[in-house]
Amino acid sequence: MDALILAGGENKRIPVIKGFLEINSRKIIEANIESLLGIFKKVIVSTNSPELFFYLGLPMVGDVIDYRSPMTGIFSALSVPDVSEVFVTACDMPYINVILIKYMIEKWSDDWDAAIPVFEGKLQPLFGIYAKKITKKMEENIRNNRRGLREFLQEINVLYISEQNVRNLDPEGRSFVNINTMEDFHREGGKICLV
Repeated sequence: MDALILAGGENKRIPVIKGFLEINSRKIIEANIESLLGIFKKVIVSTNSPELFFYLGLPMVGDVIDYRSPMTGIFSALSVPDVSEVFVTACDMPYINVILIKYMIEKWSDDWDAAIPVFEGKLQPLFGIYAKKITKKMEENIRNNRRGLREFLQEINVLYISEQNVRNLDPEGRSFVNINTMEDFHREGGKICLV
């Protein structure tokens, strides 16, 4: 299993690349890479602007279908020949919980198409595991304008990590915090790092 960081968003609500925002004096993406490399042998960055991420020294994958969405990023990574499954997170999630990730990996088996935690009654598809065997169905959905991950999960065999089990390891659900707006960013006490 490899890790995938989705860094291909269009940043419409924040004037800089969200992964380069600093929380606790570190760029979010760099802190996440360090955490993920403690678990996975390979961390892949999903981006359509590879020049911005070369300095990280990681493998990168661009969208293989010309439509930007998290589903397209996941599909593109799973289309790489030597990738069998990926743990997915986004570059704007500053508090990913390593213990929760390891728990999900322990529960994972080839029987599943995906493993997704539940928090506050909602699925958390940007903190999940996805298997290569869903690529055909995923491609069909993307090409037919059905790009919502939560809807897609209803079509496949998903291991749901119960809210109780999530809260045992991440009581406040910090793993699922993402920085979508400048208000989110300031609330988390961050600062902008220009590159």
